[in-house]
Amino acid sequence: MEETRKSAEEFLDLIKKSRRGKFKIYIGMSAGVGKTYRMLQEAHSLLANNIDVKIAYIETHNRKETHALLEGLPMIARRKLFYKGKELEELDVATVINMHPEVVIVDELAHTNIEGSKNEKRWQDVMDILDAGINVISAVNIQHIESLNEEVRQITGVEVKERIPDSVLAQADEVVNIDLTAEELISRLTQGKIYDQTKIQSALTNFFKSEHILQLRELALKEVASQVQRKVETEVVLPKNTKKEKFLACISSNEKTAKNVIRKTARLANYYNSKWFVLYVQIPKESADKIALDKQRHLINNFKLATELGAEIIKVEASNVTKSIIEQCDQRKITTVCIGKPRLKLWKIVLATDTFNSLLNRLEKEKIDLVILS
Repeated sequence: MEETRKSAEEFLDLIKKSRRGKFKIYIGMSAGVGKTYRMLQEAHSLLANNIDVKIAYIETHNRKETHALLEGLPMIARRKLFYKGKELEELDVATVINMHPEVVIVDELAHTNIEGSKNEKRWQDVMDILDAGINVISAVNIQHIESLNEEVRQITGVEVKERIPDSVLAQADEVVNIDLTAEELISRLTQGKIYDQTKIQSALTNFFKSEHILQLRELALKEVASQVQRKVETEVVLPKNTKKEKFLACISSNEKTAKNVIRKTARLANYYNSKWFVLYVQIPKESADKIALDKQRHLINNFKLATELGAEIIKVEASNVTKSIIEQCDQRKITTVCIGKPRLKLWKIVLATDTFNSLLNRLEKEKIDLVILS
């Protein structure tokens, strides 16, 4: 009976997937590389081939060459609404779904919708459109990907507030990198093709430094490479004895360390197209009636982050952390355990040595890899 139910659910998933729209994302290392320009070029090409394509939301930023490409493309009117005394415009999801074109162009995937909208984020609007069976072409910059947030902040000194979960990128049927050299991008900036003259000097001395662009370019290239790897693993039949990676991120109530472990494990799992878990072992001194409120809040936020990045949360109450980790490894066939770099004083390290050695020995015996994340 259980097998029949499972088989029926799998078949239902296949039906839903076949009905769902196809999703294409243009990705770039920064603003100004030409993502919107390329999407509009593609819209013209589709239109010339008698495909019912419409512009649902586009942001040209008054760039002359990009704006000129809007000529001749059918548009879906934006939804207008007032917020704090101003008239603003948003993607009109209901109209897009009612009109049901074959393809829609939706720019600025990481955008945060105006308060009171059905969805908090535009990427959620796109999911609704895809679920309605409409194909979507969209665009995003590498710095807006959730698991890369900390890396981007370290490179540029800027924390990007608008982000998309990695799971959104994982759902794309096609990811295309729009690549430019640092020299080409800076040249476009100085020619006034990205920002107006008043913003150019500030951009050159901050975000658009050559060393920043090179590092962001590397991140973009790696990201697209990992998407290709995922496609190979899902579409190419591999030998039956191929080992399937599974990652277990072990976190504590320390907010910053936990956040880093979650993001970096998400990157690893994303690269291997693998299932991954986040384990929090609640020791007696951190029980609900003893743990500080701020730590409780940090834990909830980190669980939310992990879920958005595609992890399954495991919460265990136990006094022996090592034993709990091993038990979860056995139950879930984990291949790699990820932990944060210990930030302990010398005497604590001495006291913890036996525990740590015990974990190492057990993992070695079970042939499970251990990754210590800085």
